Amino acid sequence: MAGPGSFLAQPLRRPSGTRIAAHLGLLLLGALTALAGALLQAGWFPGGLLLALAGAAGLFLGGARALGSRAGAVAPAAGWMIAVVLLTAGRPEGDFLFAAGGGSYLFLLGGMALAVICATIGWGRQPVGDGVRLGK
Repeated sequence: MAGPGSFLAQPLRRPSGTRIAAHLGLLLLGALTALAGALLQAGWFPGGLLLALAGAAGLFLGGARALGSRAGAVAPAAGWMIAVVLLTAGRPEGDFLFAAGGGSYLFLLGGMALAVICATIGWGRQPVGDGVRLGK
């Protein structure tokens, strides 16, 4: 897979079509999770907020684990954040999805914090196998 030397010194290669499709699918799942979470946290406040944030964290970490890289957590987090920003914008008619309450702000800030945390500590590129440890 990687040649001799540092991983950072390796040339960049174009990702495969299935990897691009997986990232786009995770982006769409992140947007759908944001929409479902926005409706859930408003409808059933304390439990719905926790369930919506747990679902978002599960999607972020699951994407990282499924793709084996941190980009797997960034793709659904980006979809989640884009959807939330679009859902917070009010329409000229006065319609809105997020009320100006504590639950909405906790959902927005908590979801963004979870996205950053999951993308930071997500499944990074770690070598696996018997030859990884020095003593073996």
